[in-house]
Parts: sequence; C-alpha cells; structure tokens
Amino acid sequence: MKPDSQILMQTARVLFWPLVILSFVAYYRGHQLPGGGFIGGLLAAAAFVLIALGEGTAAGRKRLVLATPTWVAIGLLLAGSAALAGMFTRGVFFAPLWLEPIALPGLGSLHLGSPMLFDAGVYLVVVGFTSEALFRWLEESE
Repeated sequence: MKPDSQILMQTARVLFWPLVILSFVAYYRGHQLPGGGFIGGLLAAAAFVLIALGEGTAAGRKRLVLATPTWVAIGLLLAGSAALAGMFTRGVFFAPLWLEPIALPGLGSLHLGSPMLFDAGVYLVVVGFTSEALFRWLEESE
C-alpha cells in the first residue's frame, strides 16, 4: 500500500510509541485487572498497522524487525514452555510457578511467574498474526 496522506503519516509516527507502551501496560496489568497478552498484542499490532497505513506495509513490516511468522513461532514457544513448566515441576499441566516478588521503589512490586510468560506468548502470537493479516489485507486492497 502506498501512503498518500501526510497527516496520516505524521500521526502514525507520533502515536506509534505511545501505543506500544500502552500495549505493555495492558499486558502487565492483565493479571489482576482487564488486559493481558491478547489485548496488549492487539494494541501493539494497531501501532504497526498504523505505520503501514501511513507509510506503507513495507515500513510496517520493517518496524516489526522480525518476520511475522517468527513473532508467532516465538510466542507459541513461550506459551508452550509456560504450560509445560508446571507439568515438569509440579506434575500438573499449566500449574502456575511464581518467583518471589521484586520490590520496585515507588512502583510497588513486580510479580513474575509462568502465567506472565504464557501471556507474553499470547502477546507475541497476537502481534504477529494480526499484523500479518492486516498487512496482507492492505496489500491486496491496492
């Protein structure tokens, strides 16, 4: 897709990083509140698709750094690893494993565990799949 709007191009550049940061916030807070890997991944994919709308799909793909199938493969590997970790340590598939909370001055504590690893996998799968689907749709719409 060839960009034809300077306003869209500049808006995409301005909104890209805030959307990516918002996707990380949605990913992290998803363990206790609405959000998580799926919603965070959709927000991140929206950032890449916005770049594709403003600057072309080649620019959107370039911002992803890795090819979209690689995003999906890494995500599936992370999610599968999180699911299997509980089986190997506790004998139960998807059993959650948690590390001791890490205190962050002024921010509270950081809770790391296998559910967060699973959500990271979902995040990457959603970014890769959604971006690829929308990039192809944009390319075919020309």
